[in-house]
Amino acid sequence: MEIEEANTEIGEKWRRALSKVVKAVVVLKVTATRHFDTEKAGVSNATGFIVDKQRGIILSNRHVVQCGPVVAEATFLNREETPVYPLYRDPVHDFGFFRFDPAALQFMKCEEIPLAPEAAAVGLEIRVVGNDSGEKISISGGTLARLDREAPPYHKYGYNDFNTFYMQAASGTKRGSSGSPVINCHGQAVGLNAGNKTKGSSAFFLPLDLVARALKILQKSNNTAIHIPRGTLQMTLVHKGFDEARRLGFQGETEQFVRQTFPAETGILVVDSVVPGGPAHNMRLRPGDLLVRVNGELVTQFLKLETVLDDNVGNNIDLEVERGGDPVKVTLQVQDLHSVTADYFLEVSGGVIHPLSYQQARNFRFNCGLVYVAEPGYMLSRAGVRRHAIIKKLDGKEITGIEAFICILSKFSRGKRVPLEFVSHKDRHRSKFALVTVNRHEWYAQPTVYTRDDVTGLWKQRSAISSITSLFSSLSIFHDEKGTAIQPQVSSGGQFSGVESDSSEVLENIPSFDGTDLDELRNISVAERIIEPTLVMVKVDIPLICMIDGVLAQHFSGTGVVIYHSETMGMVAVDRNTVPISLSDVILAFAAYPMEIPGEVVFVHPVNNYALVAYDPVALGPCGAAAVRAAVLLPEPALQRGDAVYLVGLNHRLQGISRKSLVSNSVAALNTDPFTYPRYRPMNLEVILLDTDLGNRFSGVLSDELGRVQALWGSFSMQFNSSNGSPKDFEFMRGIPIYAVSEVLQKIIKGTEGSPLLINGIKMRMPSVRMLEVELYSTLLSEARSFGLSEKWITELVKKDPVRQQVLQVKRCFGGSGAECALEQGDMVLAIDGEPITSFRDVENACKRLDLDVEEAGNLRLTIFREGLELDLVVGTDVRNGFGTTHLVNWCGSLLQEPHSAVRSLGFLPEEGHGVYVSRVMHGSPMHRYGIGATLWIVEVNGKATPDLPKFVDVIKELENGEFVRVKTVRLNGKLSVVTLKQDLQYWPTWELKFDPHTATWSRITIKDLDDNS
Repeated sequence: MEIEEANTEIGEKWRRALSKVVKAVVVLKVTATRHFDTEKAGVSNATGFIVDKQRGIILSNRHVVQCGPVVAEATFLNREETPVYPLYRDPVHDFGFFRFDPAALQFMKCEEIPLAPEAAAVGLEIRVVGNDSGEKISISGGTLARLDREAPPYHKYGYNDFNTFYMQAASGTKRGSSGSPVINCHGQAVGLNAGNKTKGSSAFFLPLDLVARALKILQKSNNTAIHIPRGTLQMTLVHKGFDEARRLGFQGETEQFVRQTFPAETGILVVDSVVPGGPAHNMRLRPGDLLVRVNGELVTQFLKLETVLDDNVGNNIDLEVERGGDPVKVTLQVQDLHSVTADYFLEVSGGVIHPLSYQQARNFRFNCGLVYVAEPGYMLSRAGVRRHAIIKKLDGKEITGIEAFICILSKFSRGKRVPLEFVSHKDRHRSKFALVTVNRHEWYAQPTVYTRDDVTGLWKQRSAISSITSLFSSLSIFHDEKGTAIQPQVSSGGQFSGVESDSSEVLENIPSFDGTDLDELRNISVAERIIEPTLVMVKVDIPLICMIDGVLAQHFSGTGVVIYHSETMGMVAVDRNTVPISLSDVILAFAAYPMEIPGEVVFVHPVNNYALVAYDPVALGPCGAAAVRAAVLLPEPALQRGDAVYLVGLNHRLQGISRKSLVSNSVAALNTDPFTYPRYRPMNLEVILLDTDLGNRFSGVLSDELGRVQALWGSFSMQFNSSNGSPKDFEFMRGIPIYAVSEVLQKIIKGTEGSPLLINGIKMRMPSVRMLEVELYSTLLSEARSFGLSEKWITELVKKDPVRQQVLQVKRCFGGSGAECALEQGDMVLAIDGEPITSFRDVENACKRLDLDVEEAGNLRLTIFREGLELDLVVGTDVRNGFGTTHLVNWCGSLLQEPHSAVRSLGFLPEEGHGVYVSRVMHGSPMHRYGIGATLWIVEVNGKATPDLPKFVDVIKELENGEFVRVKTVRLNGKLSVVTLKQDLQYWPTWELKFDPHTATWSRITIKDLDDNS
């Protein structure tokens, strides 16, 4: 009976305590807006609890508060939300504080949880109250089993706590419970939930002694600059039992003294590691040293040592250690722990660079303060620099700090390529070297320095370069091998590849280097000897913020061929798997001459699988310009089945490789399904197949025995489901008939009508492409007969093409196209303008004829077969430019554009208007935070229609920083949704990129930022 009454009393005590505690617990949604130090940009959920309701102070974990710029909100028990701001995060231990405005809570009276670190004891029954696995409130029970557990390891290359004990209990907390209070039956917090081991259902709690000390200092700050003294010797200690200590040389008399002084003690502190360059480095302290006394006092616990260090920042302290059985005395100066914790960073070209913090210096064994790459961004990733790298030299000059890096960077002009020396954290004993290219276009904002402001909890911004004229003044695009800018020279004349020439003359004019004679190359085919000087390795890089049109990767490479080369302009043809979009940086490496120069994408065919890249021959220098040749194109006669061809390409060493093969099919219809995330895929294309499988990496050209190019051998992609059901890309090679490339090239050279584009200082007219925006597929006439196609048409189509005996059917019409309302899925296209058609090229030729016939007004007269009826229809065509997307907007961290061709090819556009299409969402952005993903349309903002980008920009210009916005979206499947998000101009200003064909440059224009808002 007494036991039941006691249990009832305890249960009632827990109920009273928990009813008060839950009013102090909040759910935290934290968005890291940048990669910084140990953390990555992203969104996470966690828990916190109020420890001072008058001042609005919330306690949580350090890995929740984070050390970089964050945006966070707290949700209280009654679902009220309020913004919270980082107030303090400990440099080492896993705790930190947020602050909020208590007056912002209108409908709830919050509580606070008192801290009672002294109440923790083995056997204490506890409750963990928090946001477990996404639940708003979850309560887990347990019993404290240990108070001396070592700090749990979190990440090998990320944040870890050390130099402290943790408490352990069998309480199965999960994700989202980080920062939960560990309370006793009196409603006091005895620990802070920090981590768990799911396999063993164990949870780890941080003791609150240092937390309580920090809170008292914060409560005295009165919203002024906060300084909590924290000292360090830059060394890691571990607690070892006496048995292991003896094996390390612990003297018997010392052990006896420790046991007599602290009877409950089980071990001693041992030096585990020392950070290079720190106070304890240079043999002052070594791994394996056993700590005995500090300033004459016996120290066996982390807390006592930390107290001494925190109270003596900047002062010397005396340490007595035992090293291999010998007593050693050292005097060390205690360093300010905050001075080796990064509190500012440089953002350049999307990358984040800052001084190496104590946390990462400990992980990587480097000196604190070195120039550390938290996120390489575009400029550094192009050069092969990865996350966690340490930058040592730039342009041959030592980089001693962020300021030195900025100073050297500010002297470079656009497009300049400079050497960079760096060290990888995985290979720290070997320097690596790379070439860094300064952005030639204004992809990114000017280099900016962000500095943490502990009063506001925000990160203040300032331009990194006081005078940016040097960095962005030069508009010169090309540089010679010495890095000197070269201005293009305008001259006339050129070698036009579309005209056949005598191959023996070409062979005689191949340049040789270092005395190499053609006799030494007698084992190389004639075709390879002629073709090799025309081949180019095309390297393509796309900035992350320019990954539009569904592009999924940033770096591509493949073999292209020079199709035009004169004194003023060169042109390279390459497949679209290598050059997917025009919004990119291109580097050309020539097989004929050992030099790399930049190129510019000038034409991307909207349907056919090829693109054209222009370059300036002047950048090659006299020798290079003379060595490089344009290939001779042979569009007619077309390749036929059984024809012998030479496949000539380049390996990764820019050496020519050739294979002789036979054409197995010269008009194979290419049929691929849409990608999961819509992006370019070739359609309505007849490709060339060879009888030899040459793998999926060998690209180049197909030529005859005299080296005349008859087709590109290019890369294609398709998608299939892997064994686990996830989509996987598959790359394969096919031949692309050269006639299409030749026709477009002739139009460019002859200056046909079209949009102007500046190429190497010369305005050229770029042709547009008229097309029937319908995806077609071929069906055998034997099947068409079963659908009811008449004998008359079968006879006509067999007469037109007796080999393939096929008819074209409509698979789908592009959304918003001229054919959308006229044609239907399954229609058989029999004739155009009375002429039977059986191939994709027939449709292409019919569209080309429209450009010559003004009276037709862009319409085709089609004869189709639909559900047993023959119909004559007038179907509209569409004209698309050869440059692709030329305007994009970045709003709340999302890339917005007009629906691109691959999206429209799905056959659907929203009824509310074509809207603006979300092509990509950045990690840590407001769009990411509020769960708005890519591949959808935004059709309304705050009830205002956004049918296109200009209208969208007009609407968002009126939005203020921190304002909640109502967004109406439409997904690819047609599903309508209305979501809200909060605009954040502090870290995600609104801007747009526009291409100016008159200057051939991309410009970044700020639409609205924090300065505009203020």
